[in-house]
Amino acid sequence: MRFVATKNPGKLMAIAIAAAAVSVMIPSIGAAEQRGDDWPRFLGLQANGISTETGLLDKWPPGGPPLVWEKPVGTGYSAPSIRGNRLVVHHRVKDQEIVECLDAATGKPIWRYGYPSRFIDPYGYNNGPRCSPLLTEDRCYTFGAEGKLLCVELDSGKLIWQRDTDKDWEIPAAFFGVGSTPILEGDVLVVMVGGQPNSGMVGFDAQTGKTLWESVGEKNWHGIKMTAWRGEPLYRWDRTEKQASYATPVAATIGGKRHILCLMRQGLVSIDPKNGGVNFSFWFRSQLNDSVNAMNPIVVDDLILISGAYYRVGSVLLKVKPDGRGVDEVWRSTVLEIHWTTPIYHEGFLYAFSGRNEPDARFRCVELKTGKLMWDRQESWPSHSTPTPSVYGRGSAIMADGKLIVLGEGGLLGMFKANPKAPEEIGRFQVPQLHYPCWPAPILAHKKLYLRSEDRLICYNLAK
Repeated sequence: MRFVATKNPGKLMAIAIAAAAVSVMIPSIGAAEQRGDDWPRFLGLQANGISTETGLLDKWPPGGPPLVWEKPVGTGYSAPSIRGNRLVVHHRVKDQEIVECLDAATGKPIWRYGYPSRFIDPYGYNNGPRCSPLLTEDRCYTFGAEGKLLCVELDSGKLIWQRDTDKDWEIPAAFFGVGSTPILEGDVLVVMVGGQPNSGMVGFDAQTGKTLWESVGEKNWHGIKMTAWRGEPLYRWDRTEKQASYATPVAATIGGKRHILCLMRQGLVSIDPKNGGVNFSFWFRSQLNDSVNAMNPIVVDDLILISGAYYRVGSVLLKVKPDGRGVDEVWRSTVLEIHWTTPIYHEGFLYAFSGRNEPDARFRCVELKTGKLMWDRQESWPSHSTPTPSVYGRGSAIMADGKLIVLGEGGLLGMFKANPKAPEEIGRFQVPQLHYPCWPAPILAHKKLYLRSEDRLICYNLAK
């Protein structure tokens, strides 16, 4: 099949490094991790961008919350992760990717582990890592922009094992580097490797790094009907086809069956974490060749929402069949066109930034089960080169204490009540140290809010 190349592929970037996803069960990271004030992986403890912390500021002073510390960091788009007093940030300094552990309360360095990197973003974005660290009781897992998968000791930074996925598998070059963060399901580290022909997803032994299973690719997609349009040819698999997307897998139990839901470049795939067996596949992608999927699937009971922002792909709500082996469409609409963020789901409603580029950026509330638009705010800038603090542009959100904390890509920080009847902004200020692009979502741990841009890491105190 031929795809039409976009005239401005740079606009596709933004990577799935920001925002939030929802799963119906907390993915397994060990009983010692069930501490509501930690943020030990991408999108927090529950992998949905929602913190259970309370006792936070109801309103901010005019100059924003109290600043605790700030420090320069190397390039990258990965949000930090926090467990206990340890904050781990993955960034690029000159010709090295650095996994660095800081004291979360002070920003002072504890340890760092570095390795060479030659990655150059083909569209001119920065050359740092895109995936967030994954922290367990005693280990830290990272996935670099060139596909280097690491496991180091959380206390010391000492290397335990390493896999070079780019060398171990046949992987077509990604558009913007590796951007899907691994997840841990029991003792299996599940990674979107993107290997050909049938190694799109790979399960690793979390203790040793040994390959346990490989799955997804030609067997899923070759010869399928991509849409219901008449006369459209069947999809022909090409070994140069990219498989990896910028969406992080989501673990969920639906109808008593465990699923790892992977929104890959071709569409949504459910795999069994024990052996990589495919439960179902659902084609979902733009006809633009340079397009990407970047939103994490949202799972509520037996419903799954996925969304894209290219060539009017929009969103689709799927209902998993009782046997867990397929899905039916509930609704399909362009009410949400998610580029690189993931909505917050709360009490039946989705809160999300919609729109591919700055001129069509919207902040919206949508009813999940019906796709009904509840409210809409225009957030577009005249130009991303001259962002103003009056709008958020495209942004990311997390939720805590009944409130949405929003970071716009130009560094505007805001707070909203989670109100499906109307957008209710209760605080905002332009963070002076931040500038476009701020794509990692905020993280919240121990009543501290952490914000990262391409070159700065900032900590604010949100405690009452």
